[in-house]
Order: sequence, then structure tokens, then C-alpha cells
Amino acid sequence: MLASRGFRRCARWLAALVLGAVLVGPLPAGRADDFEVDLALILAVDCSFSVDSREFALQMQGLARAFMRDEVKRAIVQGHRQRIAVSVVQWSDEMNQKVVLPWTIVAGPADADELGQVLFNTGRQLAEGGTSISTALVYSAALFAAAPSAERRVIDMSSDGRNNSGPPVKPARDHLVAKGITINGLTILNEWPTLDSYFENNVVGGPDNFVMPANDYEDYENAIYRKLLREITGPGIS
Repeated sequence: MLASRGFRRCARWLAALVLGAVLVGPLPAGRADDFEVDLALILAVDCSFSVDSREFALQMQGLARAFMRDEVKRAIVQGHRQRIAVSVVQWSDEMNQKVVLPWTIVAGPADADELGQVLFNTGRQLAEGGTSISTALVYSAALFAAAPSAERRVIDMSSDGRNNSGPPVKPARDHLVAKGITINGLTILNEWPTLDSYFENNVVGGPDNFVMPANDYEDYENAIYRKLLREITGPGIS
């Protein structure tokens, strides 16, 4: 039984990796005007065992409020195309990932406010489990195949733990970085005070990648606001 379960998990991982290799092509070359949006951004929200209902709510509420802040709205419309595309994924172990917000264009303050309201009302939609950052990355990256063409493609990975389920993180990270995808991290340090160092060494990668730490879930809202502002504005912002 255990061997069979392990085989199924391995097969799922290999299928996801192959799917990612097929669907996630390199960033297309071309003039700036060829792209539909400045940024295609996937927000990957941790739903593992270590995240209780209150902590999950703080993540979603923090995301919602961040998009509704004037500074983030201004950052979106100051881009070359004045619009970004956003998708949200919930994830836990290697068997549990789900898109809870399909690709959505945010092209102004009204869109940002509407997105914020949607995020406020988005509940937990998958089972709790271990922490499979590796599978969450591959799953998220495959979604870029359906995204509007973007000058930058970024996975925003939030977590309070290390990869403890599924394959190692580094091969998945390296595979996606080779495709021109940037992986940034938001580390919640309530359980692992050195999690930011772990992310820097194992998870983040690609052009202008960075890790934004939050001391705890109460600090998540401020951290995700600063992270979104930096991601939307692009390189050169500290």
C-alpha cells in the first residue's frame, strides 16, 4: 500500500514536471509593445498543516488590502502597459494545489478594488497537508501557458515552512528559472526564524529575485504590500 502510494506521488510529480516543461516556454523575445501586460503574477498561498484558519484569513485579508492600497494602484498604472495579470493558487502537499483565482487583468483602481473584494471572500478550498514548495512551483508555472503575454513572469511564493513533502525544491526552481520565470519569496518567520535564508538558498531565483520576510502572520499584510509594490514596479525598487 505504501509503495503504491509512493509510486502514485512520484508519477504525479513527474507528470507535473513534464507538463511544466511542455507548457512553460521561454519568455518570448520582441518589442515592449508586443506584450499584453507588464507583469503576469501568480500568488501562491500556503495552506499546509502549519497554517490554521486564523492565519489563512490573515494571508487572504492581507493580500486583499494590499491590492486596495493607493500606492499599489498607482504602481500598476505607471507601468508601460498600465495593466498586470494576477492568478492565485492555494497549495499544501504534493497532492494538493488549486487555482482559486483564474488569470485576471488589473488595469486600474476599480479593477484593483474588485480584486481585493474577491480575495476577501475567498476561503480555503483544498485539504491541509505537508509543505511541498517544489510541486507548488511546478504547478504554478504551468499556469503561465494560459496567461496573457507578459514582459515579466513571477511566482510569489508565501510560506511559513520548509519543503517537507514531495521532491527537492532546487531542481524545480532551476527548471523554472531556465524558462525565464522569477520566483520571489515571502517568508513568515513564526516557526522558522531562519526561513528567509532557506528560501534564498533553495527557493527564489530568476531575474531580480528577492525574499521579503514577515515576523509573523500579523506582519504578513505589511510584508505582502511591500512585496507587491516591488514586484509590480519592477527592477530598481528597494
